[in-house]
Amino acid sequence: MKEPLITDMYTADPSAHVFEGRLYIYPSHDLDDHANRPAPDNLGSQYDMVDYHVFSMENMQTPPVDHGEVLHVKDVPWAEKQMWAPDAAFKNDTYYLYFPALDHEGIFRIGVATSKAPAGPFKAELNYIQGSFSMDPCVFVDEDGQVYMYFGGLMGGQLERWQSGEYDPNGQMPGPDEPMLGPRVAKMSEDMLSFDGPVGEVSILDEDGKPVTAGDQARLFFEASWMHKYNDTYYLSYSTGFSRRLAYATGTSPTGPFTFRGHILTPVLGWTTHHSIVEFQGKWYLFYHDSTLSGGVDYQRNLKVSELVYNADGSIETIDP
Repeated sequence: MKEPLITDMYTADPSAHVFEGRLYIYPSHDLDDHANRPAPDNLGSQYDMVDYHVFSMENMQTPPVDHGEVLHVKDVPWAEKQMWAPDAAFKNDTYYLYFPALDHEGIFRIGVATSKAPAGPFKAELNYIQGSFSMDPCVFVDEDGQVYMYFGGLMGGQLERWQSGEYDPNGQMPGPDEPMLGPRVAKMSEDMLSFDGPVGEVSILDEDGKPVTAGDQARLFFEASWMHKYNDTYYLSYSTGFSRRLAYATGTSPTGPFTFRGHILTPVLGWTTHHSIVEFQGKWYLFYHDSTLSGGVDYQRNLKVSELVYNADGSIETIDP
């Protein structure tokens, strides 16, 4: 599908899930132009999102239904601004919306809100998840019922400021020949509101079993972790940032290590790339965003979707949009 899925508002960072037989999409919401938008910078201040909408589809031929605003930053006590890429999960007869935001000290944290319906509205917990940091939560429910959260992003996402385990506002990214910073992963507690144990770093290795380096732009982890499982193999996919691709690595454990396998998506119009992968009605799909609707404005994006095809060896055919 070459055309934007949603054309009456700007949407990005789609997290797609199948709940109750329908496809639900949980994107971020890019605002229309306004006088108070911060100037663009390397920290992504121009991405000043304040709320979330939920969309759903009965099938891939019907247009998405907008279920309206389901959560606003003003209703999140701990959050100040920049409600970026969210994700959702279902457990305990409850739907959970996970989202990052800057707290009142300017530090990215990850919060959670709950609802009894997949389309919300969602009510935020009073505080962020303790021990959480950075951005781009992806919540994966494994077949044995264990739930994991993957998260992290460089630069605006502040991941390089957490290398010591404590927040360092002067933290720097590794040198080009040093191992890159990987996404973080933590087991979720039974109530889905906290971490159950320590946060770990996910290892992404090259074909020789060595860590991918920070200077390897084509394979660099930059942001946008996504986890899915296909034929008993775990697929970790992510955005490479500067080289503007979606990459993936595979492994036999949800916590890694993962071996780099290739690219899912070539560069699109606009700087950022963020996605999700879901099986729906017998086919696999890649949901992603670009900036077609705004004519290339990086902070005004739109959702798109393409069918995802696996080869016999488990590799994924690269999509050239």
